[in-house]
Amino acid sequence: MALRQAARALKTNRAQLTTIIDDLVPGLLSQPGIGPVSAAQAIVSFSHPGRCRNDAAFAKLAGTSPLEASSGQTTRHRLNRGGDRALNKALHTIARTRMRSDPTTKAYVARCRAEGKSKREIRRCLKRYIARQLTGPSPPR
Repeated sequence: MALRQAARALKTNRAQLTTIIDDLVPGLLSQPGIGPVSAAQAIVSFSHPGRCRNDAAFAKLAGTSPLEASSGQTTRHRLNRGGDRALNKALHTIARTRMRSDPTTKAYVARCRAEGKSKREIRRCLKRYIARQLTGPSPPR
């Protein structure tokens, strides 16, 4: 009985969260891979207009800004390990969902794999792209 009540409460909370997100940032949930929990985390982390002056600052806040990790003749980048870990987890979830279900992202992943990039490098690029997308014309409030 308690499990059914918890499931009903979770369903109600998810519906309320979806309504709040649609009021704050219309259209955010219509983007591929973005669910109510990930969208709420992005909104909470962004907190207020003016906190992040551009998409690069938001990426640094999210821990998705690239850092050079070159050695010898290899030139590559890695993710910044700092920043808001909860926001980074939300971006990671969005990226994994898109890699699994979004046709555009699947094509991008296939193209990058053909170029010789590792799955980790591809995910880094996707997370940075998603951070850039979230701060687009109508950033989270």
